Order: sequence, then structure tokens, then C-alpha cells
Amino acid sequence: MKQSKVIGIFSIPVIVAALGYFVDIYDLLLFSIIRVKSLKGIGLSDVLCDSEGKFIISIQMYGLLIGGVLWGVMGDKKGRLSVLFGSIILYSLANFANGFVQTVNQYAIARFIAGIGLAGELGAGITLVSELVTKENRGKATSIVAGIGLTGAVAAYFVAHAFDWRICYFVGGALGICLLLMRVSVFESGMFHDMQGEKVQKGNFLMFFNNARRFKTYLLAILIGLPTWYVIGILITFSKEFAKNFGFSENDPVDAGKAVMLSYITISIGGLLGGFLSNWLKSRKKALYIFYSITIVSIASFFFQKGGNSTNMYIICMAMGFGTGFWSLFVTMAAEHFGTNLRATAATTVPNMVRGSLPIMILLFNALKPGFGYINAGAVTGFIVMAISTIAVFMTTETFGKDLNFNEQ
Repeated sequence: MKQSKVIGIFSIPVIVAALGYFVDIYDLLLFSIIRVKSLKGIGLSDVLCDSEGKFIISIQMYGLLIGGVLWGVMGDKKGRLSVLFGSIILYSLANFANGFVQTVNQYAIARFIAGIGLAGELGAGITLVSELVTKENRGKATSIVAGIGLTGAVAAYFVAHAFDWRICYFVGGALGICLLLMRVSVFESGMFHDMQGEKVQKGNFLMFFNNARRFKTYLLAILIGLPTWYVIGILITFSKEFAKNFGFSENDPVDAGKAVMLSYITISIGGLLGGFLSNWLKSRKKALYIFYSITIVSIASFFFQKGGNSTNMYIICMAMGFGTGFWSLFVTMAAEHFGTNLRATAATTVPNMVRGSLPIMILLFNALKPGFGYINAGAVTGFIVMAISTIAVFMTTETFGKDLNFNEQ
């Protein structure tokens, strides 16, 4: 394959990819932030806000799972830019619709469609950036995408506190339209253009399963990311419910939206540092081990909060957030593992498979509650998740400095 054009880490494609991820995270975490307020707004009780909230977030994640496959295949068949344009259009329309929902089922359908739209953003952006920058700067560039993008949750928190919850969704839709206009200036990956003359299968999702090496690599890539959505989707999203079970004072309630916002400040910092740390260590895996260690210690601290207070909860959520800042490393590795003809499919489906695993983790959590209680069920779920992911990191191959100019046969 020919040598493709390369760009700097602060070039327009990198910044636009970062802003795309910003919009992605804004909407992805918006429901977690306004869950209670929005569900009460359509007439639900506190008890139903918990159960129906888990239902809606699970449906949203199913949308991400399906969308990940659809957009990933399109990214390898039609180009990275086709995904960046198509996904944001669908996401924007779904967000506008979300502002008009009146029932739980309508809410779930709108979140499902938004999830499909959101699924293409991160993978296509990371794939494009990975193919446009040099292998020496790849980790830095993808960290900038993640570092800027992850602050979308912070923006969602402040918008949620300034406006009615329905307006928050309209703002998300408007941000998507603005981003769509910005993308006109972004050019396609040279590696993708070069591949067009090659006689190879492009975007064939089944190729991950018809070869033992690829299947193992693909499965390990997914398992590495599980702790992120265990922390975000269970511990932080339901921090208010955990606080009640820890025995926090009713005069000192935990605001789950604030917990999400604070954790994403540190996730953003961790995400920004991750690529630079892996460059310094000359290893993605060594950097992952460091972030995993922080995640494990902070999760353990989370479950020793009996009789604690909201301040401690917020501090621990920030520590867990920093630990799960390895998200940018994990997605970068997913892109680096596979050839150009499968890279967008891998980079798009892998993070969405992780997001789509949240309903499974919630099912495990709920199944354990009758026998273990709310707190212990959460802890056992976390132990299982961290054990699986740690083994996956150990078994995966190093990708630092890997040349990406190749195809899968």
C-alpha cells in the first residue's frame, strides 16, 4: 500500500473528531445526569426512576451495540467520513424527538435511535485520526480527541442545571447540526483511498469470527474496556441509590448528575494523559496496568463508605473516573490491532460492544441483589468485571508503534 498523507496532532481533523466525541459524550451521559428529573417530569415515582431508568439506559446501550456494527461496516465500505456525517444526522434528529417524549416507552425508543446514531462517532473519529497521523504521534492525537471529547459530560451537567430537561435534548440536537457543518472541511483517510484499489474484503464483520487469531484479538479488545461502563453505568449513575444503602444522611443527598460531571472531569484528564503516558513508557499495556491499579483501588474505596457523606462520594467518583481514563488507550488499541479494511469496523464496534455490555452487567447486579444485598451485589459484580478485564490485558498483544498500513486477508 502507498504512503498516505499525515497531519499534526492539533490539525483540523483531530479537533473536529474531538468535537464529535464531545457531542457524543454530551448526549450519552445526558440521560444519566437528568435521569431522575426527566423521569419525574413524565410522572414517575422515586422507585420507578430507579427501575425504569435502568430499563431506558439498557435500551440506549442496545442501540449503541446495533449502531456500532452498522456504522463500523459502513466506515470500511464507504469511508470514515460517511459515518461521521450519517451518524450525526441520525443522532441530531433523535435528540430533537427526545425533547417531546411523554411516556417511558417513547423515551426508550428515542434513546434507542439516538444510541444507534451515537455509535458511529468515536470509532470513525479514532480510525480517521489514527490513519492520518504518524505512528509516533498516534497515541497523543487520540488522547487529545478523548480528552476534549470527554468534557462533553461536564457541559451536559451545566446545561442540565441551567435549562429544563427537554431543552437539554434540543441543545444536543443543535450541537449535532453545528458539528455537521464543521465536518465539510475534513478530508478522507489516505489509507482508505489507497485500499480502494486492493482486492480485499472491506467491512466484513464476520471476519472477526472466521479466524482464530482475529477472534481472540477482537474478544480481548472488548473485555479490556468493561471496567469503564461498570464504573460509569452502575456505580456512578446509581450513586444516589448506593448512598442511601450506605446509610448517608437524608440531609446530605448525593446528586448522581454531579457525580457524573465530576467523574468526567477526571476521566478527561486521564484520557488526555493516557496517550502521552503510553508514549513515555513505549507501551500501551504498561499504561493500562497503571490505570487499572487506580481503578481497582478507587472501586474498593467506593464500597467502604458506610455512614459516609456526599463529599467523600464525589471524591471517590473522581478517583474512579481518573482510573477509567484508559478509555482512549483502549479504543486506540482496538484500531491498531486490525488492518485498514477492518479498522473502522473494529474501532466502532469494540467500544459499543463494551457499552452494550452494560445491560448484562446490570442483569448480573440485579440477579445478585436478592442474595447479597444492594451493596455486596455491586461489589461482587465489580470483582468479576475487573478479574475478566485484567486477564484480558495480560493476554492481549502490544500495539505501540505498530504500522497501520496493512490489510486483513
